[in-house]
Amino acid sequence: MVRPQSIGGEGAKEGFAVAWNPSTGELGGAGVGADAVVNLAGASIAEGRWTTQRKTLLRSSRIDTTRALVNALAKMNARPSVLVSASAIGIYGDRGDEILTEESAPGTDFLASLAKEWEAEALKAEGLGIRVVLARFGIILAREGGALPKMMLPFKVGAGGKLGSGRQWMSWVTLEDVIAILRFAIENASVRGAGNVASVTGAINAAPVRGVINVVSPQPLQNTEFTKALAKAMRRPALFPAPAFALRLALGEMADALLLSSQRVTPQALEKLGYRFLHADLKAALATILSKS
Repeated sequence: MVRPQSIGGEGAKEGFAVAWNPSTGELGGAGVGADAVVNLAGASIAEGRWTTQRKTLLRSSRIDTTRALVNALAKMNARPSVLVSASAIGIYGDRGDEILTEESAPGTDFLASLAKEWEAEALKAEGLGIRVVLARFGIILAREGGALPKMMLPFKVGAGGKLGSGRQWMSWVTLEDVIAILRFAIENASVRGAGNVASVTGAINAAPVRGVINVVSPQPLQNTEFTKALAKAMRRPALFPAPAFALRLALGEMADALLLSSQRVTPQALEKLGYRFLHADLKAALATILSKS
């Protein structure tokens, strides 16, 4: 795994995090001897309103950086055997109660278009003989960082509640499972893409799946149920729903894409490959996460 220069350098642990320049694609010594590369580059989609300038940053930090990375891999004499590249379940768009798998068609909104372009850049590494895995992440839950601390804020002051109608599906996954799944994808050669389609061998029933994996728990929940579970885990009330119009007024387009859209996503590919989730039940997952200091 490599990190940009801004967070590498003297503070990085030798052999774990090394510097590279995403603007030029220069890996330096970062890729020498690497068996695998995990590309998680991308500015946060939840920081501030989606102005034209912000959308440009969201795009360049994903698409341009991934393109530079693949170009750098092309220049290497000894290339890594696998590239695991981040994507997001936002690629499916707002789909109501439809059950979504890796085979489901993409959506047409901004996040869907962004994710499609992002994945297309990563898939170019297949032409270099590198196995490509596209990890479509759901809502990642962790004690620090990510979505959960922001979700917890209104509950801490007794103002928590459902978002909009509360009927939208939320597809979540714990950080522990994310780390385990990334390792699983690296070590399991059955998770293999060929163009945009993967042929899986050694999987349960040897069923063909895409090089895409949905990194989500097998038990998505509607926002109302998610809200109740979080309130109970925090021992706080959930009495103050946030109306959709108020969310749109405060956040604009981002409110519909991140808070009000419904994505009932299942990890079909991972389950067929035999991955066993560490946390499949939200109540148990939240209890574990919140018990950590």
